[in-house]
Amino acid sequence: MLSRHPAAPAATGWADAARASARDRLAAVGAPQRRDEYWSFTNPARLVSDQPMAAKPLAAQDTPVFGETDALVLTFVDGVFDPAQSDDLAGEGLEIQTLSDALGTDIHWAKDLFGVLEEKGQTPVPRELAMLNTATATQGFVIRATKPVTRPVRFDYVQTSDTSDAVIRSLVKVDAGATLTLLESGTVAARCNTVMEIDIADGGELHHVRVQGRAHDRQVFTAMFARLGRESVYKSFTLAMNGVLSRNEQVVEFTGDDATAHVAGTCVGQGDFHHDDTVFVTHDAVNCESRQVFKKVLKSGATGVFQGKILVKKGAQKTDGYQISQGLLLDDEVNFLAKPELEIYADDVICSHGSTSGGLDATGLFYLLSRGVPREAATNMLVIAFMDEAVQEIADEKLADEMRTHIAGWLDRHSAG
Repeated sequence: MLSRHPAAPAATGWADAARASARDRLAAVGAPQRRDEYWSFTNPARLVSDQPMAAKPLAAQDTPVFGETDALVLTFVDGVFDPAQSDDLAGEGLEIQTLSDALGTDIHWAKDLFGVLEEKGQTPVPRELAMLNTATATQGFVIRATKPVTRPVRFDYVQTSDTSDAVIRSLVKVDAGATLTLLESGTVAARCNTVMEIDIADGGELHHVRVQGRAHDRQVFTAMFARLGRESVYKSFTLAMNGVLSRNEQVVEFTGDDATAHVAGTCVGQGDFHHDDTVFVTHDAVNCESRQVFKKVLKSGATGVFQGKILVKKGAQKTDGYQISQGLLLDDEVNFLAKPELEIYADDVICSHGSTSGGLDATGLFYLLSRGVPREAATNMLVIAFMDEAVQEIADEKLADEMRTHIAGWLDRHSAG
């Protein structure tokens, strides 16, 4: 991917400086390598190769994700926005433009966001694939919520080509006192690089729920960079089912006091499934709360990775930081690799982290079997219960219930496998 996108798009005015900075930074650090500290658990070769590994598109799902939720739908086909399958770019309390249209304007609020959070998020860990995105992306959206928005915005990703290679960049700004729910679902492409920069002003709220598509051969890199103002709220949840390679990064920075950020995810996979969640949360304000909750269910050779760090800067007193990562290992052929970290420079804080892995609860399984529950059904019940701590991080109970439905559906389809 790095060599296939060596140059920036044509001059676009206000974005040129950010693109040039990203190109220079990428040239200085080069492509990510397995020897790099935060890639030691995940081989980045498929994400940076000249051509993506072929990934056959999946037939349409019987139950569309978020199909019961009234939302403003924006559809991408193989990583390219398709207005024919999308709603009008208008909504009460919303300003929405395609990234290409925004780049074509002389002056735009996105100038103060595009590439800014990505560049800041490169310290202390280089994030080369996010640099590549800044340098090259032309597809995506700029979205601004100016007041509480009751109707979610939904990104639908449709894959039709088994060699599609998508690069998508979106910018999201939540004004003071505004709220927005952002939904994402589907297989973006055979390989994708998607980045989102999010700025939440004082008292704003962003709720993000994502379901990564069931097409198994897909290769996914995502990064979300969020900056939180005073008394703001950021909640992001990802459900992943199948996927030969997925790397989801979250970089969150508290810049205003009394803010809250919850980043959660759960995945279930088997075989050559490899799923990596890498999270970096920086507390640089007083009395802020962060939670990282990740649950991975693995079977038949699957690998799950969690790398999470909480950095509490000097002066960030009253910080409440919580981090948990757990792997449920359904056989002896799987790997769960975890690297939890705390780095604290304030003295009045409550921070904790933990990571565990193990098999099914033997006592719980025996209890269910002794009451006549078939083994497969009993196993699925325990798996759903294990994953539910992460699902509970979703504020909207209807959306949480839909995630539970999709988890149960995956388990039903694969319980005999």
